[in-house]
Amino acid sequence: MACRAAIQTRRRLVSSFTQQRELSRPSLSDFLQIYRPATSSSSQQTRSSFVSPEPSSCRPSTARVYADVNLTRPKEYSDYENLEFQWGNQDHYEVLRRLGRGRYSEVFEGLNIVNNQSCTIKILKPIKKKKLKREIKVLQNLLGGINITQLIDIVRDPASKTPCFIFEYINNTDSKILYPSLTDLDIRYYIFQLLRALDFSHSQGIMHRDVKPPNVMIDHEQHKLRLIDWGLAEFYYPNKEYTITVASRFFKGPELLVGLQQYDYSLDMWSAGCMLAGMIFRMDAFFRGSDNTDQLLQIVKVLGTAELQDYLKKYEIKLGENISSLEGHRKRSWSEFETSANEHLFNPMVEDLLEGLLRYDHQERLTASEAMMHPYFDPVRKSEEATFPIQLTGMKLSDSS
Repeated sequence: MACRAAIQTRRRLVSSFTQQRELSRPSLSDFLQIYRPATSSSSQQTRSSFVSPEPSSCRPSTARVYADVNLTRPKEYSDYENLEFQWGNQDHYEVLRRLGRGRYSEVFEGLNIVNNQSCTIKILKPIKKKKLKREIKVLQNLLGGINITQLIDIVRDPASKTPCFIFEYINNTDSKILYPSLTDLDIRYYIFQLLRALDFSHSQGIMHRDVKPPNVMIDHEQHKLRLIDWGLAEFYYPNKEYTITVASRFFKGPELLVGLQQYDYSLDMWSAGCMLAGMIFRMDAFFRGSDNTDQLLQIVKVLGTAELQDYLKKYEIKLGENISSLEGHRKRSWSEFETSANEHLFNPMVEDLLEGLLRYDHQERLTASEAMMHPYFDPVRKSEEATFPIQLTGMKLSDSS
């Protein structure tokens, strides 16, 4: 009973700190004295039942672009396990309000009391040191990248050993509120900015592996976009097998759902395509499966059974469970999803772009740089060419940190 009372007291204190901004602005140090992140779920993501339980024997697959980036750089560039870094001073920051929470962290708006600038404080839940170092290394390597969230500081509470990342602050509008109000040009602009972030990341040899609306911050007033949350990001090496338990279900590429482990940057392009489809057709998630098994079925209902079979045959992928539910589905035209509510957003150009992004065969998907050159983005490119300095906005905030 005493233990339960103590926990309830702690929760009340945390709540008072995070929900009553006008009454209290605790230092990060004070906040962490009573704050204890909930333990992350120890369970792995459930694999699609179509994934064969036998060891992978798929045909080798290599990225079409940036395949050798990490092979041509010094080992230290991607060697996060031996990373050494210095902790910053947590007393430089105050906690203002909670912004959100995820499986591995909770995020708060904060204030840097040294320069009086707003910031974002990401308080990590208990995770393996290897994963912590990987995210730090990725963020360090991407520092200054166009439309990439900028890491300002890394701090840790001496008592609780809780690590925190300090980022630039973005006045984000929740996607469920913002996306339904976006115009045709807005969608072109923001997807283009997302592609810029992905092309930069991929050119640095890094896959994000969790592209989805909650990880794409948009300050609509400033027309600013940042790709955030690099906790699942990984360095790409050709012929390396990676875990398939990454990405959020609605944005998982088919390669994950059929157990292909030699995936690459094109996984991010599938996720970006899912975001575009959701924006165009006014859906929170275009492919919405009840679990990972059903997720593949939802994809097959759009892209077709015959095309899936061609993909499986090309990469010599053998599915595990009875696949009768995947049979008999025709490939649908994107125009079939056009309605009176989204007809002002749908056109032949976006249809062609969706066709290039949402493909079973990851090697046939458009790369980020190829997608940026698509005619769909002509109005955006022309606008940016007329205002050349705009391409530097991705680096602006890091200078003031």
